[in-house]
Amino acid sequence: MSVDPPVPSPPRTGWASLKDLTRYQWFVFVVCCLAWDLDCMDQQLFVLARDPALATVMQKPASDPQVGSYATYATSVFLIGWAIGGIGFGVLGDRLGRVKTLTMTIGLYALFTGLSALSTGPWDFMAYRLLTGLGVGGAFASAVVLLAETVPNNARPYILGLFQASSVLGNCSAALLNMYLGSLQKGGAFPADGWLLPWRVMFLIGILPGILLVVVQFSLREPEKWKAMREAEALGTRPSPWQAFFGTLVGIFSTSPWNKRVLCGLLLTGAGVIGLWGIAFFSPRLVQLALESTLASEGLSGDQLKGEIGWWRGVASLVQNGGAFFGIFAFSWVTGIVGRRPTFALFFVLAMLSTAGTFWFLKTRDDVFWMIPIMGFCQLALFGGYAIYLPELFPTKYRSTGTSFCYNAGRLVAALGPAALGQLTTVVFASHGADAFRYAGVTMCSIFLVGLFVLPFLPETKGKPLPE
Repeated sequence: MSVDPPVPSPPRTGWASLKDLTRYQWFVFVVCCLAWDLDCMDQQLFVLARDPALATVMQKPASDPQVGSYATYATSVFLIGWAIGGIGFGVLGDRLGRVKTLTMTIGLYALFTGLSALSTGPWDFMAYRLLTGLGVGGAFASAVVLLAETVPNNARPYILGLFQASSVLGNCSAALLNMYLGSLQKGGAFPADGWLLPWRVMFLIGILPGILLVVVQFSLREPEKWKAMREAEALGTRPSPWQAFFGTLVGIFSTSPWNKRVLCGLLLTGAGVIGLWGIAFFSPRLVQLALESTLASEGLSGDQLKGEIGWWRGVASLVQNGGAFFGIFAFSWVTGIVGRRPTFALFFVLAMLSTAGTFWFLKTRDDVFWMIPIMGFCQLALFGGYAIYLPELFPTKYRSTGTSFCYNAGRLVAALGPAALGQLTTVVFASHGADAFRYAGVTMCSIFLVGLFVLPFLPETKGKPLPE
């Protein structure tokens, strides 16, 4: 008598799909999260330390307009390095492998973050930030593509949403560190005429990601999809490294439909990146400008005032990233129900309204605790979408290149965002005095309309496997 074979159980859906991950796949998730979280910690260390660092090396108060202008220039330089590194390391991820590329990017951003502490002027500070950006730019695509190709299809959008949400841990670590050092400075732990200041300590701590190098190099293996692709290529004519590098770039831009997707994906991510780095990540400066006169009227001055301002800048970053954590989860949940494109459309509108409202209405300490988190929820949710959506747009041959180009090349355009914010503040709206920065921030919120415009030209990928 024949026995019917057991009927395989259907794959789990929703968040229950995470139960399908093996122990190794969870290990890859943890390592990728650590790499990306420490990368994000580096970004936030820069956001929080840039004004105090430039004020020190320029020997001017942090509220000086010239310091503010150089802060926007330093941010633009950082984003340019980020874009260049993202494009270059994205192609290397497809040629050399996801793991090797991730290792190189971690070492690069850890080294030059630490060297930023040695800055003596605005120009060497910007040079260190340019080189740091090269590593920061490559880390995201290397980690997200490695993870996307390692986990099962049914669990992919949820594990990638969780991966992006974990970035909040790095951001909040930087904020808590800034608050702690601000408290120490307020108590006189850092003499004003001493070399070791809170911002230098923050950059020195940024060296820690280098410890991950050993784990990444010796504990991870390349995804089977990538190895199969490379084995198939090895059967044909083997190009030189330079031919392979540029061949990948030419291929993605000359092959349909990937060429259309990479350009539309660039506009989609560029809108969010400019909104974040050109507007939202200047929220610590918004809080400083809003509260500085209030704190001075309460009798604070000198190191006490600087320490209190540093503490509140940390609070702003902390609550912004707390909101971001829930926003990224919200995107992951909504996109599993209605799809990628409708979810992006919803959050682009929410990001525009919440950011404009925050820059226009934030005035008091209480406002920091509810306006900044709402802005973080709406803006950073988009980045959860990028982690889920970008790997779904490209085949294995171009996945790292396409993901990295979309996520990072937009920073070449986004580099104009901080500079535009500075020009709007100091030139266009200069006649508005103390409110010039607010007018500039609200004006720049129109960038989110670009993301809405490009959505109809991109495919819906909900429920579909990764393209091959």
